[in-house]
Amino acid sequence: MDQEITSFADLLDDGLMIIARDAEIIFANKLAEDYVGQNLAGRLIFTVISSDEFKAFFTDAVDSKMTSQMYYQPPGAMPREFRIHIKPISDDRFLLLLRDLTLHGNIEKMRRDFVANVSHELRSPLTSLSGFIETLLDDDVPDPAMRTRFLKIMEEEAQRMARLIDDLLSLSRVEAEEHIKPDGDVRLGILLETVIATLKPRASQRDIDITLEVDSALPASLMIQGSHDEMTEVFVNLIDNAIKYAFTQSLVTVRVTGSDMHYLRVDVINHGEGVEDRHIPRLTERFYRVDKARSRQVGGTGLGLAIVKHIVTRHRGKLLIESTTGKTTIFSVLLPTAILSDSL
Repeated sequence: MDQEITSFADLLDDGLMIIARDAEIIFANKLAEDYVGQNLAGRLIFTVISSDEFKAFFTDAVDSKMTSQMYYQPPGAMPREFRIHIKPISDDRFLLLLRDLTLHGNIEKMRRDFVANVSHELRSPLTSLSGFIETLLDDDVPDPAMRTRFLKIMEEEAQRMARLIDDLLSLSRVEAEEHIKPDGDVRLGILLETVIATLKPRASQRDIDITLEVDSALPASLMIQGSHDEMTEVFVNLIDNAIKYAFTQSLVTVRVTGSDMHYLRVDVINHGEGVEDRHIPRLTERFYRVDKARSRQVGGTGLGLAIVKHIVTRHRGKLLIESTTGKTTIFSVLLPTAILSDSL
């Protein structure tokens, strides 16, 4: 096969094969070999795609000399799906295109799961609100104290829905802009002090203290590159989570360190029940909860850590999670720095 044609074929987003009427593979581009096996030229297509359905499909396509299409799922532990196109290019040669639909299918499944999860999360407070509203409208609650209790529950459910919608909007925005690196500069120490001051009243309700520890070796001029608002959202989420899942009368520590001037590391450490190892890889998934009942009790939407992960990724940083059951949990954020003059 001509070198120019081979180079062009290797640029395609589809696996491409040229097949003779007798089913011998004359040519295969690199992607086709990635999909179904190496050194395809000279082999019979039926030894590569070993399916009775495909054999009948290929025979019909060759006999009819019509452009034909089928879907093929190869055997194996990893589920995959391909769309196969066959088109005649001469009396005895046929073009076969393989398109991998696996990623598209996975994205579609994620979309369906996301819609189902959102619907489920909204249905619960809506059902609760509808029930209380119906009861109050029917005037079945003559006791003023009970009416007040019902209204407070309704207010809590409405706030829960508002938090969920706010988090969905935040997640959507961050995902849309994830490929764009923020170009601002943020004084991390001041930002953390502000976030901690905001959350201290909430922590004091559970007799929890929050401390900020900054490595004395770090210069005051050291900044992170990023968005002030998004970084605030990251640390509000992480410190608030640390408070929610810490033991009462314990300590939440926010520690800032850096082994060189290229990145900063912020550890948010709490002392609590911790997280089992099997849950850690899934903590940043949308709506994933280790304990659904407790998460709802403390007011979580199941989206906070997903938002944190996407913001950190947008800032070209890393999110690390460590936990020892019954002892400590550490969420670590590694972020690039910006070295600026002291005048800033």
